[in-house]
Amino acid sequence: PGWRWVFLLNVPLALLCLPVALRHVPESGGAERAHGRFDVLGAVLGALALALVTYALIEAGGGGVVVVVSAVAGLAAAVAFVVVERRRPDPMMPPDIFASRQFTAVNLVTLCVYAALGGFFFLAALQLQVVVGYSALAAGTALLPTTVLMLLLSARSGELADRIGPRIPLTAGPLLCAAGMLLMLRVGRGASYLADVLPALMVLGLGMVTLVAPLTATVLGSVSVVRAGLASGIN
Repeated sequence: PGWRWVFLLNVPLALLCLPVALRHVPESGGAERAHGRFDVLGAVLGALALALVTYALIEAGGGGVVVVVSAVAGLAAAVAFVVVERRRPDPMMPPDIFASRQFTAVNLVTLCVYAALGGFFFLAALQLQVVVGYSALAAGTALLPTTVLMLLLSARSGELADRIGPRIPLTAGPLLCAAGMLLMLRVGRGASYLADVLPALMVLGLGMVTLVAPLTATVLGSVSVVRAGLASGIN
């Protein structure tokens, strides 16, 4: 039916996960769970800020008044979101959660790492199709080794981080990812998958394995159990 249908992939999975979670995942809040009103204004402002800035970035190449207005309005909504969250008794994103230096630092690492990874996979897929000559399906399949490595090794990476602490994995992981990206510089016209593409993806995948599980565990470990869902959502 067309490639746009890929964006609906998560809908049946979410519908399947919801009843499973409601039945089998215990509430972590317990007696300390807050019973305040839902932060409608915060949710609306946060969504508006993200939507408007995203739209401005997507359409920036064409320029024009609409792009400028969207960008300014998105930034204004972001500022308003912060102001509202600081003043509400039951904010969607309590500012005091960032008082933890570890929580704030790890979220900054997340921002940098996933910005890089998001850009990498987008550009890598284009490089494989436009320059090397792969089909869209072949390009997507070519990038699968990183996912396979994460499926096979993430649990062990998490166990290792529990034993030695997060500092080494959160340092080594991004460096390995960077090395994998640099190896992709060899992927040009006529590149060999086994000699050029696969080694770069294996190094990148090992970096993601080293990084991702400890990153998530460190974020959750830096806040109280009551705020685990909140911390995960922010991350």
